[in-house]
Amino acid sequence: MTGIPLRVGLVGYGLAGSVFHAPLIAATEGLALDTVVTSNPERQRQARAEFPDVRVATTPDELFDRAGELDLIVIASPNRTHVPLATAALEAGLPVVVDKPVAGTAAGARELAALAEARGLLLSVFQNRRWDNDFLTLRTLVDEGELGDVYRFESRFERWRPQLKGGWRESGDPAEIGGLLYDLGSHVVDQALVLFGPVSSVYAETDTRREGARTDDDTFIALTHANGVRSHLYVSAATAQLGPRFRVLGSKAGYVKHGLDPQEAALRDGLRPGTTGADWGTEPEDLWGRIGSGESPVTGGGRPAPTLPGDYPAYYAAVARALLSGGPNPVTALEAAAALDVLEAARRSADEKVTVTLR
Repeated sequence: MTGIPLRVGLVGYGLAGSVFHAPLIAATEGLALDTVVTSNPERQRQARAEFPDVRVATTPDELFDRAGELDLIVIASPNRTHVPLATAALEAGLPVVVDKPVAGTAAGARELAALAEARGLLLSVFQNRRWDNDFLTLRTLVDEGELGDVYRFESRFERWRPQLKGGWRESGDPAEIGGLLYDLGSHVVDQALVLFGPVSSVYAETDTRREGARTDDDTFIALTHANGVRSHLYVSAATAQLGPRFRVLGSKAGYVKHGLDPQEAALRDGLRPGTTGADWGTEPEDLWGRIGSGESPVTGGGRPAPTLPGDYPAYYAAVARALLSGGPNPVTALEAAAALDVLEAARRSADEKVTVTLR
């Protein structure tokens, strides 16, 4: 890509904005981080220290008032603001990237998608964990038939955080769209849909385990896909002993992978794509998963399966291509709406203690 880079306005500089979006935007050829919106003085200082050339605004309206000076808006603010801010950006004539979940309901996501289509604008959803190292590896194994016909997919995004951190993500107010079902659940459901397609039925259990917690922090979702694959998905902040990240069983072999993709930890530590050479997103061999069959109580059988490098930078590279040369949208709002259909069904299933059938 050549020429003048696209100017990006980033709304929100909390965890999502400062750890994920800003570093990845800045590392992407064809994009330039122009403005960060945050009303928090400490975060304003942080943004200026990390990106000395960035402009800082205190409200999103300051961005929309100068829409003609920008080429893309990225929304990394609290979940409840996603729909109104994305709507305002699209109505101002600006393409938009929205952090997950794009909306609190599938209907809200589809309304945004319709608005973007009517305006002829890109609307993309940041589902960075499609570019996790373990997911890229598993997707390749499935596509190449290494496991045979997959019949069960187990995915765990578990943490041991017995103390509450506070903030809107742990709020009991439904308007905040907090809790793990919509937070980490957005990732594991999206990955299941990418791998195995539409879902025909949903069963879920949501619990609040930690003292003082006001929203779900230990959740299980069981999906039956239209093709017959069953996905068992676990998200938790109250897991004292972590299970495997993936356990996938097929007619020829199984795949078991422990540990999390290293990119989030690297970004939190201040490392940036493009500054670590060819090592970005890679992990040591002792963390590789295993593929095969067997009953060894130590290794689980099989052989080591090299883990492909994780590649979060690929998301914004695809966004840049979509805007500059008409490449495909890396994650559409309609794909996000399909995941929200599942999350809404999971909420209903847990509340009513029923299995919910999707059309």
